[in-house]
Amino acid sequence: MAAPEKSPVLVATDADDITADMVITELNRRGVPVVRFNPADIGTNLTLSARFGACPALLAGQVRTASRTVDLTDVRAVYWRRPTWPAFPHHNDDDARFASAQARHGLGGALYSLEGPLWVNHPLRNAAADYKPVQFAAAGRLGLAVPPTLVTNDTDEARQFITSHGDVIHKTPRWTPYRRGGVPVTGWTEPVTAAEIDDGVSVTPHLFQVCVDKVADVRVLVVGPQVFAVRIESGLLDWRKDYSALSYTVVDLPSQVETALHAFLGHFGLVSGSFDLAVDREGTHWWLELNPNGQWAWLEEETGLRMSAAFADLLTRGEAP
Repeated sequence: MAAPEKSPVLVATDADDITADMVITELNRRGVPVVRFNPADIGTNLTLSARFGACPALLAGQVRTASRTVDLTDVRAVYWRRPTWPAFPHHNDDDARFASAQARHGLGGALYSLEGPLWVNHPLRNAAADYKPVQFAAAGRLGLAVPPTLVTNDTDEARQFITSHGDVIHKTPRWTPYRRGGVPVTGWTEPVTAAEIDDGVSVTPHLFQVCVDKVADVRVLVVGPQVFAVRIESGLLDWRKDYSALSYTVVDLPSQVETALHAFLGHFGLVSGSFDLAVDREGTHWWLELNPNGQWAWLEEETGLRMSAAFADLLTRGEAP
């Protein structure tokens, strides 16, 4: 059953999110009410009230921004698009840490309890799907081709893996903001040799993976029933290093791969996700990773694919396909 026409869509994002802007523009064109907010605005331009206790569990509640008010029982869908949480920089460290925890568990907990609206995606389900080892296991069970991979902090295991497979890359199990000498540093996917393994590996788990002899990468965005696949050719091991070197072609996926990607999202209770695959010389599509809340706006601009419209379709309907 479609959502009532006057029910709003909640969009949780920061003020400078161009991707969310594109989806909101599509919703505005359709006359769908939108309430945009950012958790970081709590206490200044954001107020929450939620009451619990009888049946239904959420009796009443509101989210109020500087310009809008929405009843939580009247929300048709929630687009959870990389919002930021408050840091309370004007408080001392202990007070800021305390207030931040209360915001996540108070504001976040109240919102996460909403079961009526469609979530794209529910942040707790995003989090559950955001562990690369969990992804490798799920992808393998669903029949997707997963390159041999080792996650370890054992230096001997790492050296043996590289020696036995030869062409191996290293990547981080989790991208994390990092500065060296005050300068932001990004962890790219890089080749690694056994001779480069030292005792630093023992400090924390590292991810080593056999390098796919690829001819291209494929970024796949799934939005409900819609699948958008774009072949990316660059000649780079990690195409994120130089966007100016990329060329794009809209492609169709093999049916078994498309089916497996839908099943992957279903396994984690997600309705959307951005997948990275690598295509080898035989045409095999190799699993690399899922970003449950990945970037896609630049691909719409480069290819003309109606990705933002697909999100608007899903949010307007307010229910899973």
